[in-house]
Amino acid sequence: MAMTPCFLALAIFIVLFVQTMSAGIDPNWYAAHATFYGDMSGKETMQGACGYGDLFKQGYGLNTAALSTALFNHGLTCGACFEIMCVNSPFCIKNAGTIKITATNFCPPNYTKKVDIWCNPPQKHFDLTMKMFTTIAAYRAGVVPVQYRRVPCNKIGGVKFELNGNPNFLLVLVYNVANAGDVSSMSVKGSGTGWLPMSHNWGQNWNVGTNVAGQALSFRVTTSDGKTLYFMNVVHPRWLFGQTYQSNLNF
Repeated sequence: MAMTPCFLALAIFIVLFVQTMSAGIDPNWYAAHATFYGDMSGKETMQGACGYGDLFKQGYGLNTAALSTALFNHGLTCGACFEIMCVNSPFCIKNAGTIKITATNFCPPNYTKKVDIWCNPPQKHFDLTMKMFTTIAAYRAGVVPVQYRRVPCNKIGGVKFELNGNPNFLLVLVYNVANAGDVSSMSVKGSGTGWLPMSHNWGQNWNVGTNVAGQALSFRVTTSDGKTLYFMNVVHPRWLFGQTYQSNLNF
């Protein structure tokens, strides 16, 4: 029996909605505020509490934000992507639409200044780069109410793994993660070991205390939407600390 146009449209909507929710992306809008830091060059985005380092070399650029405690989740939200729009303010730029940013830093609370409360718990706040802020609101506003929602992250190429630490302490920064964007758990497997669970260290840095030097390394990565990928032998046995290794897979 053929579907009626209305039933077909409803079926397509349900499929798309289920796919969106299964990707860990919440289509609902939520209230928050936004400010900005730095200047138009974005030089102050070079370092951050997520561990990404040079955001321009790593592909994040100026489309980034520092999150307040209520959103940062001890660094586990690092890498997640958000869509933001200015609302209910005379300083909102007319017909500016929305911006899309990646969480790459932390906006710390400041309990010493009563006027500087935006990043204090329990408030949800985005500290944007000046470029992103002035895309949706006038510079002179300083702070504006916004609405936000989680959206999929679009990335070019595979997930990347930067290796740091020492022979007895492997610290891995995982980045360039598509779709959900934020990693919730990781394991590493040397060519001479089984799977070793890694501990969340800070930002999107994960560590293990087993010596795996001289072994090819594989990673098992799970993102916040529950999706898991295996990156087998993505790091060759002659790997070095301070180097980044890119996979052929992404979420």
